[in-house]
Amino acid sequence: MIKRILFFAAIFFAVLSLSGCESCKRNMRSLKSDVSGGLQRTVTLYDYNGNVLRQWKGKFDVQEDNGTNSVYFDLNGKRVIVSGGIIVNEED
Repeated sequence: MIKRILFFAAIFFAVLSLSGCESCKRNMRSLKSDVSGGLQRTVTLYDYNGNVLRQWKGKFDVQEDNGTNSVYFDLNGKRVIVSGGIIVNEED
């Protein structure tokens, strides 16, 4: 009896998690990005006055390191590490 209850509870939570809530959609998008090698994106680095310093476009995954306050990604076989400034990461 307890096994049946646990089984149906597991199915219920699985269906609920895939039901279309926004956080579920974000998690599925992140999973898709991890599995497929990233998403088409544009990453723009601004200085603190709002001037564009650099911009990267391509299909890649972006990671954050909160300990060093930096963002990094691999693009065209090279690692890009950005520390400081204002970073805008947009999906194309």
